[in-house]
Amino acid sequence: MSAALIRGVAVMAPLLAVMVAAARRPGERGVAAALVATGWNLLMLAAVNALALEAGWWSFHARGGVVHGVPVDLLLGWAVLWGAVPALVAPRAPVPLTAAVLAWLDLALMPLAEPVLVLGPGWLAGESLAIACSLVPGLLVARWTWAGRALPARAAVQVVLAGGFGLALPVLVTGVWRQPAWVLTVVAQVMAVPMALGLAAVREFAVRGGGTPLPYDPPRRLVTGGPYAYVRNPMQVAMTAGYLVLGTLDPALLAAAVIAFAYGAGLAAWHEGEQLDGRFGAEWHAYRRAVRPWLPRMRPAMPPVMPPATLYVRAGCGRCAAVGRWFERREPVALRIAAAEDHPRELVRITYETAGGDTAEGVAALARASTHVHLGWALCGWLLMLPGLGWFVQLCVDAFGAGPVTPVRPAPR
Repeated sequence: MSAALIRGVAVMAPLLAVMVAAARRPGERGVAAALVATGWNLLMLAAVNALALEAGWWSFHARGGVVHGVPVDLLLGWAVLWGAVPALVAPRAPVPLTAAVLAWLDLALMPLAEPVLVLGPGWLAGESLAIACSLVPGLLVARWTWAGRALPARAAVQVVLAGGFGLALPVLVTGVWRQPAWVLTVVAQVMAVPMALGLAAVREFAVRGGGTPLPYDPPRRLVTGGPYAYVRNPMQVAMTAGYLVLGTLDPALLAAAVIAFAYGAGLAAWHEGEQLDGRFGAEWHAYRRAVRPWLPRMRPAMPPVMPPATLYVRAGCGRCAAVGRWFERREPVALRIAAAEDHPRELVRITYETAGGDTAEGVAALARASTHVHLGWALCGWLLMLPGLGWFVQLCVDAFGAGPVTPVRPAPR
């Protein structure tokens, strides 16, 4: 079989299957499942193929359309076959059965792809890694998206995809990672600010809105708290600001910042505005009047934009009461400071609660409460919400003696 025919069939057959399945109108959930599963497979398969070339598991012999030794058409066809095809053709089939069928198909077809794909002696190890890291997680996230389940996992996968395609890929393509170590260290620290803003916005979508950033898997409720009380497009602001920071290393990434801004201010603003207007009406219009789209406010918008919350501080604890007074002096927006002794439960840490039942304790509570003060303290709070960082800070706080406080019960009469 000729190389041109192999490459053509490899990309066109999965795309044709997707077109036939899409004719059944899968709806927003189906589109979201197909997009996320394909994106996950594309990212993971690119990593597996890069490792396979280094390890000698297989090699590609192709001309044209090749990036870092991997034919783009084969990679795209592979990602669609493992991502969009099962998500649209058999969305309710058991995941183990779908994984077994696709793995068997791959094992049968890979030896037939010569001369484009030449297998090495350890190719089964690479295939096993691809199944474990790409195929199975892609099937799971597609199933979760269809069913509306495992929201934290769905949001986390979208964060990984945004980081992979929006950050890691441009860094690898432009080669800015070859800068001196001290330069990369400074840039990484500055990048923490837009990253914290973007991740906090994703968290707000999942926790408060019950959805994800993907337009086909959106929040069920209008999200106005957290970063959205300061700026209307925090994810797009974070992306544009991130490219501006990276643009100090390569001018090509300044062009990416311009494109991100143009997309966010143009097509995305129009499309998302139409959707939000149709779903939330007057509530959306009131929010638009209170919060700017790109230039953040210094103080969060007043309620009902910023959801009211309460910070419970134990009055009988000296250091806890000092924390409460610190917040009171800064006149936080929509944040009430109350005595932990008046709470119906016995609280052992400083506790943050919203009317909707969102609760945080200890360092996490202080991080949430700081978002009610002003933009500077809000950024510190969002940094503390980064995965792992808040846990480590809480561990340090407990180690230095500022851990849980044992409630003092009144003596029996």
